Amino acid sequence: MSVETLRRQIDRIDANILRLLNRRAALGLRVGMLKKRQGRHLFDPRRERTVLHQVTRANHGPLPPRAVRTIYREILRQIRRLERSA
Repeated sequence: MSVETLRRQIDRIDANILRLLNRRAALGLRVGMLKKRQGRHLFDPRRERTVLHQVTRANHGPLPPRAVRTIYREILRQIRRLERSA
């Protein structure tokens, strides 16, 4: 397999990741709007711990668990930013 072929596969995966991230962000915005209407706090540390635990458990590498948690913490942080601005 050539470098170009592998890069095309990576490009397709990147497009899918971006599509899924935006879909996740849209759902996060909906959750944030519901929480605001209900007078609830946007940040739920218990939920964040649950998400981090689930993705770490589901990870089968080659990314190490620490990297997965770091990536997801940033995803969650950016979605909270969106929720606050909505």
